[in-house]
This record gives sequence, structure tokens and C-alpha cells, in this order.
Amino acid sequence: MDARKLILLVGALIVAAVTAFMARSLLLGTPTPVAGAAPTAASPQNTTEVLVAKRALPVGTILDATSMEFRPWPKELVEGAYYVKGEADPAKLQGVVVRFAVSAGQPLTQGGLVKPGDRGFLAAALGPGMRAVTVPVSAQSAVAGFVFPGDRVDLVLTQSVSGGGDGPPLKASETILRNLRVLATDQRTDKNTDDKGNTIVNTYSTVTVEATPKIAEKIAVAQTVGSLSLSLRSIADNQGELEEAIASGEVDVPANGDAKAEKAMLARASARPSEGAPTFATGADVSRFQRRTVPGKPAEDHAATQQAPNGQSYPGAVAVPQGPTVRIVRGSDASVVAVGGKN
Repeated sequence: MDARKLILLVGALIVAAVTAFMARSLLLGTPTPVAGAAPTAASPQNTTEVLVAKRALPVGTILDATSMEFRPWPKELVEGAYYVKGEADPAKLQGVVVRFAVSAGQPLTQGGLVKPGDRGFLAAALGPGMRAVTVPVSAQSAVAGFVFPGDRVDLVLTQSVSGGGDGPPLKASETILRNLRVLATDQRTDKNTDDKGNTIVNTYSTVTVEATPKIAEKIAVAQTVGSLSLSLRSIADNQGELEEAIASGEVDVPANGDAKAEKAMLARASARPSEGAPTFATGADVSRFQRRTVPGKPAEDHAATQQAPNGQSYPGAVAVPQGPTVRIVRGSDASVVAVGGKN
């Protein structure tokens, strides 16, 4: 056998071997990789930690510990307006108001925040179309000072309703407004903290809340009717009332199923103050010796003096007609006279 035939034979054997190996690999498939422990990711070397928003922060948001955190950020993209870890203290930014909207995960900038005491702070904290209203409160009616800027409260009106009949006036209390956002307490718009970062609870005499123009008018009138108290709301209460508002048709749900539109609708609905469906309690609800209804008015035409058994008179007592009587109504005035008497 000559050399040429030998070379062709060897080449044919090599091609056949490669083809057989490839066919076997296709038939058997790729072997399952062996599970192993994932290597620990090394910390980035060219990053520095900056303060970013943990969630979307719309205009007027009052910052707290749950709305911001430090995250790694490329050093070449860090700007002078960012809050860098080691140079900024997040505790000192609590109570600061967002001037420009910040998306989730984006750095907070010094120009995008308004600090308490700065000019225009309160106006920046207000949402579009909202008003700031100051409510006078006492230490007892302000939840003993445990209401802080950013909390949400209900407004309770307590009053005495006089009638004209016998007995004491009616004592009544009712929740007239719900889900009001607290903007400031007295002149402070931030939380007092000590050297260790613990919140210092102080009493105050006024609370500034965010309200619509119509609700602001109601609060102004309520201050002249009786005394106002604050009722601190739980965060979970907003979800239940939001579901009721959607079921009753007060809140319009986007029909196209747009997730962003629905998210924006939910944010607006949960932040809106509510003035409907007031609840109330009267004196009889807390004591059997109190009234449940407003005392009735006596007949004004007979507000004379009534003779006592000893001949003395009771000033302002109602004279009770003797014998048959007739009730006479003229427009909105009603009187009771004895038959045969003069009206």
C-alpha cells in the first residue's frame, strides 16, 4: 500500500471518529451541571454609597427613616449635590420635604429638598390644590404629644347642645374629618431627637394639617362650635377605607388596566382627606345619667311663672294650662291654649 492511500485511510478514520462523537453528544444531550455553592460577590471597588429613595417620593413628601437608604453608586457618577455616606446623617434629614419628585432608587439631592425653617418650606410640603390649616389642641387632645409631622389623624369635635327643656344639655362628640396629614406641630416641622437619636416627645398647643379648601372652611367653623381633638390613625386604616371608596364609586379605577395609572390612583386616593360618613357618640353612650337627644323646647307663649305650693314662683317656669287645650300653629310658631282662653 502506497503512502497516499494510507493518508486517505487515516483521514477517513479521523472524520468518522469525530462524526460519531458529535452524534453521541446530540443523542445524549448536554449533561446536567453539578450544583455548587455560588461564589460570594465581591464588593465593588469603584463605587461609593449615596443616599437614595427607597420608594417613589412625590412632591411634598415628608422624609422619614423608611423612605431613604444608602446604596452603592459609581464614583464617576457621584455629584457634589448627593448625600454621601460618612458626610451626611440621614437622621438629620427626617422631616425634610421633597421639592422635586424622586423616582425609586434615584439619589436624593440637596437642591431637591427643603429643610425645616427654609423659606417656602410649608408651601413645598402642600400637595397641589391643598391648604395648610392650624388647629388649636391641648395636651390631652393631641395624643399626649405623640403626633409628628407626616402622621395622619382624624379630627374629633366635642360640643354641648342646649335645647330649652328640663335637664342638662346634650354632650356629643363626632369624628368630622378623616385622614388629615400633619404638616407641623406648633412652629416645628421636624422631630426633636436627643444625642442618641431617640425622639423627644413634647407637648404643643397647635397642629397644622393639610386640607382641601372645603375642609379648611369646615375646620374654621368647627373651632367656633366646640373643642377639637386629634385621633392618630393606623397605617393599615387607609387600605380598608380605600376599598370602601372604590366599592362606593367615590374613586374611579382606570378602565384600561394600566398598572401605572392604577398605582397613581391608589396613591392619590390613600392620601386624600375624607369628610364623609361621620361617626358620633352622645352622653348616654358613656353614662346612663346623660342624655341621648337634645332637650325639647317649651312653649314660648307660656314662659310665665308657675306658682309653687307655698305661693312662691319659679322664674322662667312653664305655666301648664288647666282643662282642655287646643294647639294653634301659625307658620313655624306653635302654641297651646286652654279652651275658652285668649290667644
